[in-house]
Amino acid sequence: MDETRAVVVANEPEAAAALEAGAPAAGSRRALAPVALVVAGALSVQFGAAIAVLLMPRAGALGVVTLRLVLAALVLLVVCRPRLRGHSRADWRTVVAFGAVMAAMNVLFYQAADRIPLGAAVTFEVLGPLVLSVIVSRRLVNLVWAGLALGGVLLLSGGGFDRLDPVGAAFALSAGAMWAAYIVFSARTGRRFPQADGLALAMGVGAVLSLPLGLAESGSKLIVPSTLGLGLAVALMSSVLPYTLELLALRRLPAPTFAVLMSLEPAIAATAGFLVLHQALSAVDALAIALVIAASMGAVRTQVAGKAPGDFKK
Repeated sequence: MDETRAVVVANEPEAAAALEAGAPAAGSRRALAPVALVVAGALSVQFGAAIAVLLMPRAGALGVVTLRLVLAALVLLVVCRPRLRGHSRADWRTVVAFGAVMAAMNVLFYQAADRIPLGAAVTFEVLGPLVLSVIVSRRLVNLVWAGLALGGVLLLSGGGFDRLDPVGAAFALSAGAMWAAYIVFSARTGRRFPQADGLALAMGVGAVLSLPLGLAESGSKLIVPSTLGLGLAVALMSSVLPYTLELLALRRLPAPTFAVLMSLEPAIAATAGFLVLHQALSAVDALAIALVIAASMGAVRTQVAGKAPGDFKK
């Protein structure tokens, strides 16, 4: 889960042009370079999420959200220096809605990660973009992918969410719904704001909205130097660094390839949960995550097969 994913193409004209062209890079090394950047970004996001889980006993789930959004907003606002004048009311309504969805998505996801394993949380969350893809494509074959994903979720939940904390699972599913809404608003923001200005401004809105929640839950704990340091690490790993890596990758990587790579996030999250948080996966859990990943990849491939290259314009 990451608030920079869908906005990268929408906010970067050169990246969008590269996506529309979809031309393969010359040479195997050049072709693999953008893929490596995307994978590195995904690793950064999920290991950043694992560090966030470690930070929760100190700052609480809402405190971690506040630290991530506030610190990431400060970095992006300083780097991007977005122009504040010259925007219409519709522009500002869009960026405020984008920031509100971003804050909600993060609050819901970290509430889930505080209750269920990281791999399970990301698996439930990725259902949001998957459902959006099925709805947008309007192809019957995508019902197969939706059914496959549902089978994975039922396996992961033990048939009735009794094996996992039902509240945590509900938070993760709600975060997935916000992720789908995020994709919609990120594209709208990208059409109205140049470069990464919309992302920086929306991040600022999300930070302002989350700040009262974090202060109410954690108060002065948020300004403890060690907590601030870990919070900065989460902000850089989960927002700033992946955005930079993916921005570079998307100049040469077709959109369908990027979407397929994003489908691997539940597996990366499960790996991060195992290595950093010692959250072991059973064989059933691994199979469930694999089913959701396969469903996501299948949905992307189906959408690609049904569109001309120019249809991927954001």
